[in-house]
Amino acid sequence: MEQRQRRKGIVIMSRLIGLVRPLLPFMCLAVLMGVLGYLCAIFLTIIAGYGILHGLMGIAGTDVEALSSGITALAVVLVTLAVLRGILHYGEQYCNHFIAFKLLAILRHKVFAALRDLCPAKLEGRDKGNLISIITSDIELLEVFYAHTISPIAIAALTSLVMVCFIGIQYPPAGIIAFLGYLTVGVAIPFRNGRRGAADGMEYRSAFGELNSFILDSLRGLDEIIQYGKGRERMKQMDERSKRLGLLQKKLNGHEASQVSLTNMAILFFSFGMLFLMLGSLQSGKVTYDEMLITTIAMLGSFGPVIALANLSNNLNQTLASGERVLSLLEEEPQTAEVAGETLTVFHGAAAGKVNFAYEEEQILKDYTIAIPKGKVVGIYGASGSGKSTLLKLFMRFWDADSGKILISEKDIKKVNTVDLRDMESYVTQETHLFHDSIANNIAIGKPGASPKEIVEAAKKASIHDFIMTLPKGYDTEVGELGDNLSGGEKQRIGIARAFLHDAPFLLLDEPTSNLDALNEGIILKSLKEARGEKTVLLVSHRKSTMNLADVVYEMGAHRVS
Repeated sequence: MEQRQRRKGIVIMSRLIGLVRPLLPFMCLAVLMGVLGYLCAIFLTIIAGYGILHGLMGIAGTDVEALSSGITALAVVLVTLAVLRGILHYGEQYCNHFIAFKLLAILRHKVFAALRDLCPAKLEGRDKGNLISIITSDIELLEVFYAHTISPIAIAALTSLVMVCFIGIQYPPAGIIAFLGYLTVGVAIPFRNGRRGAADGMEYRSAFGELNSFILDSLRGLDEIIQYGKGRERMKQMDERSKRLGLLQKKLNGHEASQVSLTNMAILFFSFGMLFLMLGSLQSGKVTYDEMLITTIAMLGSFGPVIALANLSNNLNQTLASGERVLSLLEEEPQTAEVAGETLTVFHGAAAGKVNFAYEEEQILKDYTIAIPKGKVVGIYGASGSGKSTLLKLFMRFWDADSGKILISEKDIKKVNTVDLRDMESYVTQETHLFHDSIANNIAIGKPGASPKEIVEAAKKASIHDFIMTLPKGYDTEVGELGDNLSGGEKQRIGIARAFLHDAPFLLLDEPTSNLDALNEGIILKSLKEARGEKTVLLVSHRKSTMNLADVVYEMGAHRVS
């Protein structure tokens, strides 16, 4: 489904501006230097024009020494203003970029924290390419907003206010023309362009994320694409998506061209309007020659801040679309929020009582009840889809049961401190994910800061140590992206090693031998039996042979445990 921008641009901007609050002094400094810098540039033009066309003519009949003195004084003033303009512009840009990159770092931390809260329930089955696009390009695009949008809006407003007052003092009707000119170029035209391109900007960012997902999916399935001869078809689909993205970019370029044309026409219209107004007023005796000259030059040279504001709308549609996507992710509520409730330090067994759970409309568990005594190996056997893995995820509190209770040490896990709960449990999933890192670091995820000796000991318990030692670099061997250098069984044993290293009293094993042959299955089961010590184990499998390890076996059928 096509994603549409659901908030108005002003709402998105206000939310993004709210994040600047901790860095407000830098923002105020940037605005002050920006206003002073533009005023230096504007009055440099005014003074130069006035000096050349009026001041020097007035002293043309005087002696050479007076003429030279006048030129020197004018040059000093102009050079001083030019140097100040350069220094102030540099200072403004430095402050703005400091704010931008500081806030981007804060935003990334907030996004990663949000993703951590949302996973795994809210991220399961989510479009990963779109998430990557939000984390990378969408956040990066917000740099334009923080470095080149917030302060330029304030700078344009304040500078325009100063110039309206200055021109109005010379001749009040001219002040009204200036106000209308700044309002048209800096507000009306960008607002029109923003409204016209809002949906296109959102569609472009969504299409960009979808293309990322498609490419990522294609790279992961490259072997299958080659094996089944789907390369041409996949390339055709990628080409179609790229063309669609190109068409959207063309539409955005059209909005930009329209905006530039309207801006230039408006500047010419109000500049000539000011010139004709002042010439007519000069002829009617309402203004002096000096007032006519200064007012006209001031109008011609003061569109810089509002032009910068108008040019923002070229990228603002995409920037606001990126802001919408980032804010939507930050505002998304987790399926199961972490709690800081009752402490849990000792494991006395676990249980599920009359648990009901459904994925949306699909009922998975109905009135499930099971007891897991401390120190026992409890096996759950059943066909795929019967809810075995779901039950383990409920014990981990990745999801909350719709009704009924999940208990650890006779405490409802919804009321237990989430950190304590996760420390109490070790979970081995069906598909072990490996990071593009060394084997040692992949095992060490189970216990950050673990010593090499602890890592080796965990690997031995998982019966993977001997295999690791046959590798050229041993534990320092890189596993490759997504663990492509290892077999399914080897990856699964690394997952079991992580669980042993975590050393939690409650061990949850989801199909721990599904990727192993009979020999390796026997080795793993023997290792689990010998190495588990006093640990309580909840073992899930569709293999009857795996149940040989269990002290008690429950068979899971449709919506019941027997």
